[in-house]
Amino acid sequence: MASASTAPSTPPQPDTVLVVDFGAQYAQLIARRVREARVYSEIVPSTTPVAEILARRPKAIILSGGPSSVYEEGAPGIDRALFEAGVPVLGICYGFQLMAQALGGRVDNTGAREYGRTRLSVRRPGSTLFEGTPAEQQSWMSHGDACSAAPEGFAVTATTATVPVAAFEDDERRLYGVQYHPEVMHSTHGQQVLEHFLYRGAGLTPTWTAGSIAEEQIAAIRAQIGDGRAICALSGGVDSAVAAALVNRAIGDRLSCVYVDHGLMRKGETEQVEKDFVAATGVSLTVVDAADRFLTALAGVTDPEQKRKIIGREFIRVFEQAQAELLAEAGAAGEPVAFLVQGTLYPDVVESGGGTGTANIKSHHNVGGLPDDLEFELVEPLRRLFKDEVRMVGQELGLPEEIVQRQPFPGPGLAIRIIGEVTRERLDTLREADAIVRAELTAAGLDREIWQCPVVLLADIRSVGVQGDGRSYGHPVVLRPVSSEDAMTADFSRLPYDLLSAIATRITNGVPGINRVALDVTSKPPGTIEWE
Repeated sequence: MASASTAPSTPPQPDTVLVVDFGAQYAQLIARRVREARVYSEIVPSTTPVAEILARRPKAIILSGGPSSVYEEGAPGIDRALFEAGVPVLGICYGFQLMAQALGGRVDNTGAREYGRTRLSVRRPGSTLFEGTPAEQQSWMSHGDACSAAPEGFAVTATTATVPVAAFEDDERRLYGVQYHPEVMHSTHGQQVLEHFLYRGAGLTPTWTAGSIAEEQIAAIRAQIGDGRAICALSGGVDSAVAAALVNRAIGDRLSCVYVDHGLMRKGETEQVEKDFVAATGVSLTVVDAADRFLTALAGVTDPEQKRKIIGREFIRVFEQAQAELLAEAGAAGEPVAFLVQGTLYPDVVESGGGTGTANIKSHHNVGGLPDDLEFELVEPLRRLFKDEVRMVGQELGLPEEIVQRQPFPGPGLAIRIIGEVTRERLDTLREADAIVRAELTAAGLDREIWQCPVVLLADIRSVGVQGDGRSYGHPVVLRPVSSEDAMTADFSRLPYDLLSAIATRITNGVPGINRVALDVTSKPPGTIEWE
């Protein structure tokens, strides 16, 4: 118990770059690239009033691309006041065209469209954005309209074969724009251009590091919890483990960790969680066997959103029960456990429709799936972080590689990897298939090369097969190996054919009820990583 003299401190606020999202598929990637430059960034929807954007006192603003034409009826616009506020601004693609139009430049629908790799010619090699980059470089374009005349006061710093103004700069007003997408890897010097805007154009210092993140979050946790007690929703994954480690640093033994075995985990994971996490942190861990409760609640349910909401609800109910038991152990003098710690990440918030004004792609169990009558105040120290940043913080806190580098696994567990009703028999079948895939990937040395490999059981589908010289009528499973940096976007991993063959053979020979193995080769977008 902390002493009564310990006063909550005000957490430090990092310098922030706001990314204004005009519906771009790359808005999240822009925010990530800014953070890779060790500058904190957040995404806001283009519908946010300029006064509200400026009230957040950003150190710089980036206007994203978007699918619209600046001349299209109802297309997102921008208030000229944004460019008159003295805040450095970088416009990208559609954001670049909005800036040009708002400040008196000319944007035309010339019909000279550019998509994909495009050669960019730098006209002023010593400019703020392009100093130190080649005079000819590859860029990634995606536009129909083009800026044909820069606004007054801007210097044209780059062109292409068909676009006379592919970049412009006004150092006096600290306003910059590029027609292409510097945030994608196909723009070979794009990260350097972004960093030039941040460091040279906006004068920012790269201070967003693992150490600063940890210090900031520990201070924020202390300010929020004060002398209270917290309970952590530990899943065994890197997110909840890092969240627990941060809270433990902040409030010590006033944190109690509870691991709910909902019966939806992969083979051997409950035992691994008990061993690895306790050994790494020394935190007191209570394991609650709630498998029967969750399976009963999920009986007959096939809708994926309903599954997520049921699992979120049952998690909270189990934690409320755990709170009562902890109070009973502490005796009458024990303080209530008022705070619930969760490993919610920034992509969870974005995909659940929060933070950017975007559509709800899917409810995450800890964002859109919590009950309305929640009795805890949430503590979410990772809510602003991408997955790679979480791993960095975990390493900073001294967590072992087995936890920090563990492949992502969804909170709802295997329930959202079963297409159809969740039953004990189907879980056991999927567990065995998943264990084979993980073992083969580890043996092939690919654990670090792929982001994760969900195995999906198509429980509502049966296919005809031949097994044991006879006709079989079993279920297919789908392998979903993906490569990603943060789960916002992903591509399917090109696994060796020999490995795929070995996996398929082991599963169809060794897992009763499965007679077919399929491979999902869809990127994200358009598909999500999980099927449900």
